[in-house]
Amino acid sequence: MKQQKQILFLLLLCPILLTACTASRLTTTETDWTSRSPIGSMELQYAEQFTVTYYPDDYAWITIGEEQQCLLVPENQPVPEGLDDSVTIIQQPVSHLYLAASSCMDLLDGLGALDSVRMTSTKIEDWSLPAVQQAMEENEILYVGKYSTPDYETILSENCNLAIESTMIYHRPETKEQLETLGIPVMVEQSSYESHPLGRLEWIKLYGLLLDKEEEAEALFQEQSAKLEHIQTDTEADTNTNTKKTVAFFYLSTNGAVNVRKPGDYISKMIELAGGKYIFSASDLHVEENALSTMNIQMETFYALAKDADYLIYNSTVDGELDTMEQLLQKNALLHDFKAVRNGDVWCTEKNMFQQTTGTADMIADLHKIVTGEADTETQLTFLHRLN
Repeated sequence: MKQQKQILFLLLLCPILLTACTASRLTTTETDWTSRSPIGSMELQYAEQFTVTYYPDDYAWITIGEEQQCLLVPENQPVPEGLDDSVTIIQQPVSHLYLAASSCMDLLDGLGALDSVRMTSTKIEDWSLPAVQQAMEENEILYVGKYSTPDYETILSENCNLAIESTMIYHRPETKEQLETLGIPVMVEQSSYESHPLGRLEWIKLYGLLLDKEEEAEALFQEQSAKLEHIQTDTEADTNTNTKKTVAFFYLSTNGAVNVRKPGDYISKMIELAGGKYIFSASDLHVEENALSTMNIQMETFYALAKDADYLIYNSTVDGELDTMEQLLQKNALLHDFKAVRNGDVWCTEKNMFQQTTGTADMIADLHKIVTGEADTETQLTFLHRLN
């Protein structure tokens, strides 16, 4: 009788044990990343330096460049098991950001997400974005030192849960390692490597994903894309508009060299999209294969290649804006011989050109007005001004 009761007990217990075992297996399967299958990917039109793959339960796998892998983990969801140690885990909600990559600040501002930024490695006087300057004046965004030597104590005390760095951090790997040692994930953005101007702008979709503002990101991107499509339509439809006027984009360094953009980078692409022709070719400059978007050439080489350029555009980013032709000629008297100088077709960039990524289409529109002659009747462009 006792034996029969034991057998009956075991029979009753078996379903419970089986259920428990099954539940255990399901839990292991659900938390094991290697068992998951993707359900889609982010649609990108121009960006080539990042991809996003979507997974069930709002997880997203982010690949930046050739090697950087990040996993975006939704709020209140666990970090899956089975991930390689090299994968950067970004846990939502993303807040108290530390931005050492200045190029993405304007994208966050465009998303209405400046309140997600708490720290920056750029001083207030080096910003040309009014909303950022105001936020720093009101201590809503803190300057925490140069990207290479940030104030780790402040970054940690401000509960930073993501640091966004530019590729400059690869020159100071110990800084990145220290942040990660403190438990702060580091994402190295590579928008500057995009060859198409709208590729840089399309990074707004990645930030929209991180900050749960995907709809806002898509709307802003489509709005800017539409402006470019309008310019391209005009350029293709009107042969008089598609002038193919030659343009040189440069600045003069203190050692006498001339810094120019490499052919094929996003600035030269802007000129082409605007209906102009970037005057330098890869064969002219003997371009070296590296990640840099600019290169230095001797003044003699610049003279030979750009003397007859229809337009000169001076890049004011490094040594400040120029207002007069005299200021330019003081840098090098050889510029007197240039066709664009003689014709008064020399322009200078405004300080905010490189920081205002959301203005990409407006910059192309400025260039379009210059190479088509429309700028001769304009009193004000957005990112460029003529030297008097």
